[in-house]
Amino acid sequence: MKKYFQFDELGTTYRREVIGGLTTFLSMAYILFVNPTTLSMSSIPDLPAEMRMDPGAIFTATAIAAAIGSLLMGLLAKYPIALAPGMGLNAFFSFTVVLTMGVPWQTALSGVLVSGLIFTLLTLSGLREKIINSIPAELKFAVGAGIGLFITFIGFQNAGIIVNNDATLVGLGDLSNPQTLLAIFGVVLTIILMVRGVKGGIFYGMLITAIIGMFFNQIDVPEKIVGSIPSLAPTFGQAFMNLDQIFTIQMLVVILTFLFVDFFDTAGTLVAVANQAGLMKENKLPRAGKALFADSAATVVGSILGTSTTTSYIESSAGVAAGARSGFASVVTAVLFLLALFFSPLLGVITPAVTAPALIIVGILMVSSLGKIDWERFEIAVPAFLIIITMPLAYSIATGIAIGFIFYPITMVLKGRAKEIHPIMYGLFVVFILYFIFIL
Repeated sequence: MKKYFQFDELGTTYRREVIGGLTTFLSMAYILFVNPTTLSMSSIPDLPAEMRMDPGAIFTATAIAAAIGSLLMGLLAKYPIALAPGMGLNAFFSFTVVLTMGVPWQTALSGVLVSGLIFTLLTLSGLREKIINSIPAELKFAVGAGIGLFITFIGFQNAGIIVNNDATLVGLGDLSNPQTLLAIFGVVLTIILMVRGVKGGIFYGMLITAIIGMFFNQIDVPEKIVGSIPSLAPTFGQAFMNLDQIFTIQMLVVILTFLFVDFFDTAGTLVAVANQAGLMKENKLPRAGKALFADSAATVVGSILGTSTTTSYIESSAGVAAGARSGFASVVTAVLFLLALFFSPLLGVITPAVTAPALIIVGILMVSSLGKIDWERFEIAVPAFLIIITMPLAYSIATGIAIGFIFYPITMVLKGRAKEIHPIMYGLFVVFILYFIFIL
């Protein structure tokens, strides 16, 4: 096992990988509850029953899709990157495709299935890997830093430290709120552990924060340990039932959006986490094809089970920060997602106040890549800065990448460095322009 996952080469141990895999799981366990709520649109009380997906089935589909995707990533690509149904894409699925466009959720699942199959073909052809390897190193560093700011922003939101403000868009929240105070405690505690060099400090910070939350009645103590597994019957196989209804302009736009967002969210996540773990070699991602195949295959499986697009999770960086370096950590995360099917009542203690400190601290770690960007070269500084600033402000990894990749060839050509631009980057320039014109 150690030889297969290259423990000696990566300087890791079973303990570090287990703690890393567990930390990643705890950091993204919220998806088990958020995804059913989002896809079933439970926040809309008067929604017709036929427009609602069964939340129990979604919970099971979410856990199984995450387990299969993470297992494939761990065993095939050997990366400490976990997968699950993506945030943002699930909201697009429900509130744009189903609610606004009026597309039946069964047909929307068919769209997810087709996008996954197209991704698989692109991956097997090697095109996805070539695209990722054609991206300049400094833009990859910018992507990593931008994602760091983005997930820190999410952490601040989850903690209630930053809230909506009608006058200024965002503002400081109520710092006397008990949940916010619990999150602040978690941030301070985790910083102390990290500064003191405690291995797995992020994980232990989350664990202690959850215990403190239960002690002060801010987190409900679970009434039972083991719960029954909800049936997949309401959603399983529905993606096949409406395949004949996807051949419309409307569904073409939907499928392209699934493709675009998943493609570049995944690319950004893979690059960022691999950089953080020190796995990039000569500006290339080893075994990128296998990593991308795991992602696309997980989307296909997830759509069949009954959930929106499955993608690589940036929360994996929390596991890397806790010590994970190999695919064994992803295998650990996969097993924990399967166990979550049986112990779902216990996951209620993993509240946003508990996970927010991990996201904030990981963001601090990820922006270190800013130092690797040559800010003295304005033609590089412009696209890099736009990537970094747009991700949190637009609340989208994909949009940040798109804007930066549009400006990169523009500034390079104006500087007289057109020959240094990879042909694929020119192609992406056109694709992103069309994306903003026809899809957004």
